[in-house]
This record gives sequence, structure tokens and C-alpha cells, in this order.
Amino acid sequence: MAIEKGIRFSVDHDDAFPQGLVMVGEVSPDNEYQSREERAQGRPTRQRVDEVTGKRQWKFMATDPGETKAKRASFEITLLADVQPVPTTAEVMPGMRPVELDGLTAEPKVAGQGEYKYLSYVFRATGFKAAGSGAGGKAARSTAGESSAKAA
Repeated sequence: MAIEKGIRFSVDHDDAFPQGLVMVGEVSPDNEYQSREERAQGRPTRQRVDEVTGKRQWKFMATDPGETKAKRASFEITLLADVQPVPTTAEVMPGMRPVELDGLTAEPKVAGQGEYKYLSYVFRATGFKAAGSGAGGKAARSTAGESSAKAA
């Protein structure tokens, strides 16, 4: 039995990002490439649609504070939804907010060039979890548990 290319594995947000995830910027439509000629003709931009779910694609830039390699710390996450998902958390700094993803999937892919290739993932989610649904990752929960245990 072989695993086919393009398979998406369901993963819990806390397993994928144990130290949490920070959204940088805003959610925007994931539009198809439009050539200079198409723009000159006044053709409207078309938003990408996911082949598997049929949902419209949205994207945002994310940073994983748990990643040790700077080049791999920031990446794009694709959201699959009919309407634009709205983050449920407040900004901690201008343009930055901690987020938790709902319906998260990971698709393995090869990244890098030449002899410097490595395993990477394409992350997709269906939206954002409600604010306060988690403590911001396993690390935050274990720290909170330790401090309450020490207080007792």
C-alpha cells in the first residue's frame, strides 16, 4: 500500500505548533496569477478554489515561535472557507496576534534546492478556533499547571 502524493493528514493544532502560532498581517484572498496581458485587458482576478473541498482559498503569513531555523520560522497558511475567516484573538503588537487553527491538515512536501532539500509541510485549516478555547499551546498549559501546582 502506497501513500499517494497530495494526501492531507489531519493534525491537532497543539501537536503541529506546541509553542503556539503567531499570525502576521491579515487574512487575504489567495488569487490566481494574472499575467500583464490579462490585467491590461481588464480581466477580473479569480480567487483560487481548493480541488479537494471546493472551498475558496484564503491565506495569511504565520510565524512559529518554536522553530529554531530562521528560514523555516515564517510561512503561509491556507484557509479553506466560503467566506473570509476572521481571527478571534486580539493583536498583541500591531499586525501580530496569537491564533489557534481549526480543522488543521498537513501535506508533506520537499522544499529547498539542490543538495539542500528538506521535508516541509503545506498547512491548511478551515478557520480559527474561538478565543480562549486553549491556553495557546501545550507549553503554556504545562507552565500554567506547574505554577498552580507550586502555589498549592
